[in-house]
Amino acid sequence: MNQLFANKPTENHNSLCAQMMSMGERELAALLSAVTELFGSEQARLSAEDWLQELAEINAVPGSVHAWRRITLLAISRLAQRVNGFRAVEWEQRAEAEADTKVLPIASSNCFGSTFLV
Repeated sequence: MNQLFANKPTENHNSLCAQMMSMGERELAALLSAVTELFGSEQARLSAEDWLQELAEINAVPGSVHAWRRITLLAISRLAQRVNGFRAVEWEQRAEAEADTKVLPIASSNCFGSTFLV
């Protein structure tokens, strides 16, 4: 009877590992499908290499969908740099520039009378 309970933690661990790996497989497959459709098989191959390199750099099996998605986003960032020639710094500078853009006051709808939105 003790032997039945002794195997439970290992079985649970293996089941959890299998679930995490399945998430990773689905994430990589979705990336490859999208990149192949949009940019062709060569970019998909390079993106798969980027994805696997990002996975190798964390030295662990990601434990959530969010963690797997982060790997995909890092691979997509590399794809964007290759395809568009953008650097991460350029993306940040553009985002900052857009955030600093001033919006001119525009008269609101008649719901607020003559107030202005800033």
